[in-house]
Order: sequence, then C-alpha cells, then structure tokens
Amino acid sequence: MALIDRDDLFIPLPDGTRLAARLWRPEGGPKRPAILEYIPYRKRDNTLPRDETIHPWMAAQGYVCLRVDIRGTGDSEGIFDDEYSEQEQQDACDVIAWIAAQDWCSGAVGMMGKSWGGFNCLQTAFRRPPALKAVASICGTVDRFNDDIHFKGGALLGENFGWGALMLSYAARPADPLLRPDWRQDFRTRIATMPNLAERWTGHQSRDAYWRHGSVCEDFQRLEAAVLSFGGWNDNYMNAPAALAEHAPLGKAIVGPWVHQYPHTAVPAPRIDFLGVLKDWWDRWLKGVENGAEDWPAYRAYVLTEAAPDASAAHRPGYWVAGPVPAAPSHHLALGPNGRLGADGAIECEIATPQTLGAAAGEFFPMGLNAEMAADQRFDDALSLCFEAALPKGLTLLGAAELTVTLTADQPSAFLVARLCDVAPGGTSTRIAHGILNLRHRTDPPTPLTPGEPVTVSLRLDQCAYELAPGHRLRLALSNTYWPWIWPSPRPVTLRVTGGMLALPVAAGPLSRCAFAEPPPVAPSRLTRHSPAEESRRHEIDRISGSERIVVTSDSGRTEDPDHGLTTRATMHETWTIRPDDPLSAACEVVWTQHFSRGDWSVETELRARQHSTESEIIIDAALVARIKDGPETPEIIQRNFPARVARREI
Repeated sequence: MALIDRDDLFIPLPDGTRLAARLWRPEGGPKRPAILEYIPYRKRDNTLPRDETIHPWMAAQGYVCLRVDIRGTGDSEGIFDDEYSEQEQQDACDVIAWIAAQDWCSGAVGMMGKSWGGFNCLQTAFRRPPALKAVASICGTVDRFNDDIHFKGGALLGENFGWGALMLSYAARPADPLLRPDWRQDFRTRIATMPNLAERWTGHQSRDAYWRHGSVCEDFQRLEAAVLSFGGWNDNYMNAPAALAEHAPLGKAIVGPWVHQYPHTAVPAPRIDFLGVLKDWWDRWLKGVENGAEDWPAYRAYVLTEAAPDASAAHRPGYWVAGPVPAAPSHHLALGPNGRLGADGAIECEIATPQTLGAAAGEFFPMGLNAEMAADQRFDDALSLCFEAALPKGLTLLGAAELTVTLTADQPSAFLVARLCDVAPGGTSTRIAHGILNLRHRTDPPTPLTPGEPVTVSLRLDQCAYELAPGHRLRLALSNTYWPWIWPSPRPVTLRVTGGMLALPVAAGPLSRCAFAEPPPVAPSRLTRHSPAEESRRHEIDRISGSERIVVTSDSGRTEDPDHGLTTRATMHETWTIRPDDPLSAACEVVWTQHFSRGDWSVETELRARQHSTESEIIIDAALVARIKDGPETPEIIQRNFPARVARREI
C-alpha cells in the first residue's frame, strides 16, 4: 500500500500555537481511523528510529498515524510547563478534535505510547474527548505519586533527580531551522522559561492535588475508551496493567519479562508480535471489526521460571498464562524466630542496614542490556534482615504480596524496604518483587514516628508472576536503606521488629497457558552512524573510607538523518556516591550534553546538576550552557542557573 509520509505538518491549536507532527497515511481510498502518539522526545531525531518500527507498518494496515511533539518540545511552538500538565492534556484533546475533523479521518481516533505516552493516553482518555475510542498504554501508571519515578510508598526516589536532570537537558533542545525559521528566538525562550522539575516534584511530598491530577485511579469509571495496557517484570511500571484490567470498564492487560521498551523490541526475550496484537485492538475499537478482542482474557502474564541472576539477561525462561486479574494474597507466613518464614514464636529483630545497601537493584526503569536489570541479590541480602522458607515442592506466585510488620523506630523518619527473592541451592538470589514504605506515610496525611512507640504497618509489594522450583527457598529481605533507589533518611535509623506476617499471592490450581506469535524482524535504523554508541556501568568502593560510587556513562554516538541531514549526539555521565555510615553523604552528579548540527549550523548544550541534602533540606543545583553557531554570525552563548533548596517535611 502506497503511503504518504510527511514530517513537516503543523497542527493548529485554538490559542494559535502550532504543534509539529509527522503523519503516515495510506494514499487515496476512504476515510480511515487515526492513531496518535504524543510525547516530548523529538519526532525528527530522538524517537525517529523507534517511530519507524511502529507507525509506517500500522499505516499500511489502513490507519492514519501521527507522531506529535508536545507544546514547547521538538519542533512544536509554545512553552513546555510540566509533565502531564493541564495544558498538555487539553492540547491532546484539541489535537484529537483536529484529527477527527480532517477529510482523511473517519472520525474514530486511538491513542498510544510508552512511558510518557503511556501516561498521557490514559490521562487523555480520562478527559473523554468524543473521538477517542481506544488507547494502548505501554509502561504507564495509574497513580502518579505512589507508582512513578518520583516517590514510592512516600519515599523520595533517586530517579526523581536523575529524570529531572534529563528533562532539563531535553527541554533545552532547539527546533530544527528547516521547519522553524524562528528557531533562535524560540530556543532563547525555551531556556528562559524551562522549569526545574526536580525541584517542583520534590516539593510535593505527599499525595496532594498535584499528584492526583493525572492519576486515573481517582476514577477508573471515567475511562470509557477501551484500554489495553502492557508492562514488564524488569521495568518498574508493572502494577498498572493489573489495576486497569480490574477497574477500567473495557480494560485488558499483558505483562511480559521486559524492560522499559516496546514488546516487539524489548529484552529480555521472548518478545511478542506487539504490532499484530495492536492491529487487532485497533481493528475492533476503531474499525468495528468483530474479531473478539473484547473477549480477550483480562490479564495475560509471563511467569518467570528459574534462571541465574543476570543484570543483562537477553532471555528469561518462563511461560505465558491467561485468566482473570490475580486475586488478593491468601497464603500467610509468619515472620518467625531464627529467620524462619512461616514458623510460630516470638521475635525481636533489628534492622539497621548500611546506607550502601542497594547496589544490586539495577536501574529503576532499565532500557536494555547494559547491566541495568537487578543483579544477584545475595550481597544486599547479607546486609538485610532475612526470613526464609524451604520449598520442597516449589511455589508459583501471581499477584502482589503484602507484608504486615509491628516495629519501633529510634527516629521520627524511617523507611522499610521489602524484597522477595528466589534463593537457588547454590546460593544465588533472584529478586522476585519489592516494596518500599516511608513510615511517615503509614498514615494519610503523613505523620512522624514517635521513637520507641510500637506501630503496625502494611506494605504492599509490586505485582509479580514467578515460579520457584522445588528445592529452592523463598527469602524475605528487609532493610531500611536502598541506595540509590531511595534518598536516605535524614539520620541513621534502627528499627526493631517484634512481629509480622507475609501474605503471598500463591496461584490457586493449575494456570491456563497461552501463547503469542513472535514478532517479525525489525528493519534496521535508516540513520547514518558516524561514531559508535557506548555504555558503561561501574561500582567503585573506597576500601579506606568505605565510600561507594555507582558511575554510569552513556554516549549515543553521532548519527545523521539521511532525509534532512540533521546530525545529533547525546552523552551522559552520572555518579551516585554514599558512605555506609552517613546518610548525609549521599550525592548525585549528572552531566548531560546534547549536540545538533547541519552544515555550518550547530547547537551544543551542557547541563550539570547535583543533588545532596542536609537533615532539613534537599539541595538541587543545576547549570545550563548553550552554544550556538550559525554560519558567519558571532557564536552565541546562553547560560542559566537553577539553584534550589527544598525543605524536608515528609521525607
């Protein structure tokens, strides 16, 4: 089928702002349904290779596909103000109305995306624009406070700062002069108006109106569009699929072994024919094809089976199952004496883990094979308070475990981190699931602990699907630190545990097996590569001071678009540092550079950001330098600093 492919389309909004779009559609023929992907990551270069594995194929199946840059990003006009803002969501509704009114559109629109796009397609459905009939959300969330990159269980995530630094670097990228003759003034405006999002996010330390906005769990019944949700066990957005399958009126969910990527290209394998599944979804809800998609199982999940821990696993053994949403956990094991899980008897145990615990956690949302997934947990386990149960017959878990613990703390602020692990006979430890609770957030609104006063708290771990082999052991590892995933408490903390119960989501009876087709091969990127991409990850220990550093570097390599000649490159250097005995030694430093050039025109930006803390404040500083060269004109340098000090109220 012949396609029209335009990357110079601008969509007008009611206020006169124009959003840049790339459009793929069949040439000629009847009016067709449209599919929108709407994100801030630059359609003309950054996401181009990924976009070209999805949208042209779907257009060839009889759809109009549009990839739109959010206001103030990529080649779009306007000012970027925040992630998932009121403006962003209203613009999405206006774009959908514009699409539905075009002479090539049937009036039916779908919306899809991964991560940011996985969030905002749900948020747009929540607003119920009339033309939006179905969405496909990949790696999304339904709760922006409890299940995103900012906070988890009320604990401030290290990724809140890391992602905030990245967004500062991303926001300071110019529009393409070939599409925007006003690019220079627009670039100055972008830098002058871009927010320091890490400061803003850190300031909202409880689930207030800021986080409730855009959290579709506030009212699932507003999701009148059909919702198909995808997640991955090696990502940290594995909870939304079950919630949407259970609560969205037309919700279906698929969770595989994957990292934070689309299921037809993600690792670990097995991948699935994501595009084929998506086509069936769109055919049912956008074309009205009676193909039975409404009768798909509510929840399909890949059950992980025994494998040695591997932070760069290319494949995970397991099998697919289908059925209803997992039921509440019903298999109860007491935290017993001598570290026994499921034994009767009184306990009095101490949790006072070093600040360095957590080095085996991996990235919060890993992207590929660069040692980003969880590694062997035995070294973190050795520093934790552990309870174990022998499994002579094995055990299959499907759902979310819940932990109830009675404890006292010696400080008003403290964390509790729980990990479920599969311990093989040889001693390796594979993380099955995890959960985090800032103990101030045991109540709503949050309240400090009274040192020495017993409290009973409940902690829900993340969803999982995992089969432990006969002869393996189930380990519950408890800590009050987890660096660099969570920012440390203001002071060292000792917790004393005097009782507890773990409720496990043990699969009831045999599970119904299912299968997916394998995806067809993905065409290689059309970009011309002038230098290789490189990644590194190091864990460094100073044997004198005990200080530990996690150092991550990334270089995208220099690539050139063969159609319009834009050359790009991005580099990152990230360092996380902490000492085992001092939570206030925690610090993260990030350097991002972005390079754009074509002929004698170039723009380079450098973003340097650092976060550290005192007992009373989180200190976030960043500095941006942009250098512009445009032919014979005198080079221009633009600089902006972003100093921030945020009071620690609930963290």
